[in-house]
Amino acid sequence: MSKTFLTARNGRKILLNSPEEDAAITAAALSDPDAQPLTEEEWERIKPRLRVGRPPASIRKVSTTIRFDADLLDALKASGPGWQTRVNDALRKAFIQSPGA
Repeated sequence: MSKTFLTARNGRKILLNSPEEDAAITAAALSDPDAQPLTEEEWERIKPRLRVGRPPASIRKVSTTIRFDADLLDALKASGPGWQTRVNDALRKAFIQSPGA
């Protein structure tokens, strides 16, 4: 029996299940009473609530390109996760006066 592979973008080979293996996996899944597929009616009920990806942000961000000195960028990144948000907050504080301030 020949094996079927899928080649990923990075060149990695992924072994695909044979039709027999796939049928056995599907049969096992269907035999589990806690893992039954949704009916058409159930799908129709939940479709309006399905959303792929992150929820929309209340404030829309705009992608841009900015050039920093290498040492400054290294220091910003070294401050840990969330550094871009902290840069955004610092720039907002420096250039946009908040109401009541």
